[in-house]
Amino acid sequence: MLEAGTLSRPVLRRQLRQARRNLSPLQQKQAARALYRQLVQHPLFRRARHIALYLPTDGEIDPRPLLRAAQRHGKTTYLPVLSTWPRTHMGFQRIEAHEQLARNRFHIAEPHANPARQRRAWTLDLILLPLVGFDEEGGRLGMGGGFYDRSLAYRQVRKNWHKPTLLGLAHECQKVDKLALASWDVRLQAVVTDRRWYA
Repeated sequence: MLEAGTLSRPVLRRQLRQARRNLSPLQQKQAARALYRQLVQHPLFRRARHIALYLPTDGEIDPRPLLRAAQRHGKTTYLPVLSTWPRTHMGFQRIEAHEQLARNRFHIAEPHANPARQRRAWTLDLILLPLVGFDEEGGRLGMGGGFYDRSLAYRQVRKNWHKPTLLGLAHECQKVDKLALASWDVRLQAVVTDRRWYA
């Protein structure tokens, strides 16, 4: 486990991104299967009807087996889609199985933007978020763009707002002892790795 206290956020981000990139294709595949087993029968996943996930990039743990399982069980699934304007905003758009995707400005696959198929974050049941680093208290270190924090900022204002459940997904090697969070950082209810839950 990395001790985060002595490192700046950019240095910590760089080290953790390298750690997940160092995982071999076989390790990535095994981690995706282990993550699937941790989540697919969990009540939070089974009860959720509207679930947002992500497509992995840069060594992120792969939730696509969960995406396929959700679609097989008739759940409505969503992927993040970046706004063209303002460029700092992100929404969640309904995705169908085998839908054609495009690369966004960060070269991440996403649906072709269609506002009629997008939902506000607070109307979703469960969001499975990518992350760069996490701690056992629900702290999340993202890529630094703030897209998820802005999309979920209403939770900071409305402390009693319980939807959606926010679960971070990560490799075990992304765990740190303690993250120093900024006022705008949104805490997670739990983090699920290929090995265990942290709640």
